[in-house]
Amino acid sequence: MSYFSNGAWWWPYLFILVAGFAATDVWRFLGVYLGGKLSEDSDLLVLVRTMATALVAAVIGNLIVFPGGALAHTSFGLRIVAAALGFVAYLASGKRMVVGIVTAELLLLSGLYLNF
Repeated sequence: MSYFSNGAWWWPYLFILVAGFAATDVWRFLGVYLGGKLSEDSDLLVLVRTMATALVAAVIGNLIVFPGGALAHTSFGLRIVAAALGFVAYLASGKRMVVGIVTAELLLLSGLYLNF
């Protein structure tokens, strides 16, 4: 079976649903099943948390350096300042993620509005 093997209108939707489930959800369920048996301080979970944090940092860095969409209309300096002040707000608020995100977003929106 392939994406183009059936001409029915519903086939692409079913194909995407099944392929998306097989590619992601099976591994999530397996991770939940196996993760429940591991200690939170195990070396494997420390590695997983480290890799997840590194991936998130890479995505944020990519969005700052190579933005797309509306973010591309802001200056590089504004993106750096918004990220830095969002991080400072996150730390100052007792590590509340929402405060850091809202602070960075408000700075970006005000920069867009004021054409920085």
